[in-house]
Amino acid sequence: MPSFSGRTEYDVIVAGGGVAGCAAALAAARNGASVLLIEKNCALGGLATVGLVNLFVPMCNGRGVPVLRGMAEEFLRDSVKYGYNTLNHAWATGYPESPTDLRYATKYSAGIFALQLLEKLVKARVDILFDSVISDVECGPEGPAVTVLCEEGFVRFRAKILTDATGTAKLFTLAGAPVETGKNFFSYHGYSVTLENCRTASDRGNIRYACSWRHGGNADLYGHRHPEDMNLYYGDTSAHVTDYLIANQLCLLEKLKSESASERDLCTLPGMPQLRTVARIEGEYTMTESDLYRHFEDSVTAVCDSERRDSLYEIPYRALYRSDFPNLIAAGRIISATGWLWDVTRVIPPAIVTGQAAGTAAALAVRGGMGIPAVPVEALQRELDRQGVLLHFKDAWIPAGREAGEYSPASHSHPDRIGKES
Repeated sequence: MPSFSGRTEYDVIVAGGGVAGCAAALAAARNGASVLLIEKNCALGGLATVGLVNLFVPMCNGRGVPVLRGMAEEFLRDSVKYGYNTLNHAWATGYPESPTDLRYATKYSAGIFALQLLEKLVKARVDILFDSVISDVECGPEGPAVTVLCEEGFVRFRAKILTDATGTAKLFTLAGAPVETGKNFFSYHGYSVTLENCRTASDRGNIRYACSWRHGGNADLYGHRHPEDMNLYYGDTSAHVTDYLIANQLCLLEKLKSESASERDLCTLPGMPQLRTVARIEGEYTMTESDLYRHFEDSVTAVCDSERRDSLYEIPYRALYRSDFPNLIAAGRIISATGWLWDVTRVIPPAIVTGQAAGTAAALAVRGGMGIPAVPVEALQRELDRQGVLLHFKDAWIPAGREAGEYSPASHSHPDRIGKES
């Protein structure tokens, strides 16, 4: 079945084929929109597959209650259907029957999951354009359009709604919208196989032990192990991206040089920069740490902090758009969240559900002949609820003695600056 029809006009165009973009395209198509997904790589999934970050981080509150649902659960269950997994017994076949500290999280086969995403989108009749880069965005009176550099040269595509799931806020930036640039630590990994790993996999009868992450830079989320004399990394220019890749790849090579050549091999390097925060929009509402335990009337999903038990947030619809760009909507790690909330919302499960919300909103906007800000929130919430999304967390899940807006910066070591900035 062909997955690209050759047409140049659609109801919805989704830029970026990561998990957020796949969710957005799938949600829009399931709601009756004609959809084109444009991806610069040659496989779907973005950082979750091509980028080798093959980990569904915890989707529960740490007490046995699933928080991130909808397509986040659909995609997680898909990801372990034909490949290995690390789901613990409490979540292996469903939800725990009693409270548990075991987290709802898993690793999975990145390559197999990428193929599954492709199958889902093709079955939903989403047109897919691989190996193509968006070079220009128009938001004029005739409606939005994008210019794409592909094998045929520069091709112009029109749509009623554009969904930015690029991970870099590419569409918003090209359209002239203000964005915030992120700062990234020295962190990078490929996949390696060793004889020891192979022996472990054979002994345990499980292929997942055969390969493991091999790091260049190995700074964690909080900047621990980031070299003191090294600048932070940005991803907003080709020079910044190139500097990041060169430094990390040469660092990885130096580590490999000291090992026996006959006992290990490097299976693959990531096919894209593993930068966590490149750029995010400045939406109608920007989420911060002070939104802990806060309910929003226009919430499109509840989310949990994968790093801390009991930390709950809701993502307002207003964090996905700007009123002055009514035909654009954001999905994934570019939504309007700053500080630690950027880290909370950028990971795989929240990215999927914000993609689902963005795609559903785009379809409703097309159906109603309106812009994104005019979509009735109640109608959007009804549809997301029908799709299994948890819109609001329960107050009973808030720990005793805690209140909305209560946040202690000391609970996270997440410095804004380490060493010198570039």
